[in-house]
Amino acid sequence: MKVCRRITFNAAHRLFHPEWTDEKNLEVFGKCAYPNYHGHNYVLETWLEGKVDPMTGYVMDLKDLKKILNQEISERFDHRNLNLDCPEFAHLNPSAENIAMVCWKLIREQIPSSLKLVVRLWETENNIVEYNGEE
Repeated sequence: MKVCRRITFNAAHRLFHPEWTDEKNLEVFGKCAYPNYHGHNYVLETWLEGKVDPMTGYVMDLKDLKKILNQEISERFDHRNLNLDCPEFAHLNPSAENIAMVCWKLIREQIPSSLKLVVRLWETENNIVEYNGEE
């Protein structure tokens, strides 16, 4: 059985590699490398897979998952500049792929190990990444 909780957060970021020239960053990352940052309204889907508990009827109580997502993701990233405000991205380019991996790791630490975890991060309505813990 699979269950999902969806949250949204708004955050700014800039994609760039500090060892590259401005020209190289613009070539690789386009407008996302502009020095004054830009933002997205991210949607994070957190999918859990496991057995249904016969006593509760739940894979996991979604109220508990909501608390985890608020604490680990929303409070940490919402209305923040990922590059400047979040230590998780001090040395990690905040691409959608890297944001999804960071979110997965933060959530994974808080849920039972018996549950499989997949996160889907919607950076835009057209750009979506999915991460399941395999690198």
